This record gives sequence, structure tokens and C-alpha cells, in this order.
Amino acid sequence: MTSATDLPVATWRKSSYSGQNGGNCLEVAVDHPGPSLPVRDSKNPDGPALLIGPRAWQAFIAHARADGFERG
Repeated sequence: MTSATDLPVATWRKSSYSGQNGGNCLEVAVDHPGPSLPVRDSKNPDGPALLIGPRAWQAFIAHARADGFERG
């Protein structure tokens, strides 16, 4: 696990749905080089960031869409 402070130049993107359902949301570093995608809790921007591999991220997106979530 990496710290969000280890990614000082990252551009974090939060879903437009953030703030709904009690504000449970994650942010994604959209400009991170390499195959892994940093993800963090939007309520704790200085906390840890998980590096998610491409196959795991695609599985997450597929599952979210199958449950009725769309891009936001």
C-alpha cells in the first residue's frame, strides 16, 4: 500500500455521485503512469492509496455496472 502523500502530483478524480449515500466514495489518480491505478478514500485524502491492477479494476467496473451503477 502506498500513501497518498507519495503521489503529490497526482490528479485525483472523484465521481459526480460523491456525496450521495452518506458520501461513501473513492477517488482515482487519473494521470498515474504505469498499469496500476491508485485509488483512495475521498474522505481521507492524506490516507493510504491502494494500487489496483488493470484486471482487478476492470472486474470492479464490470461488477459496478452490472449492479446498475453508471459513470459519474
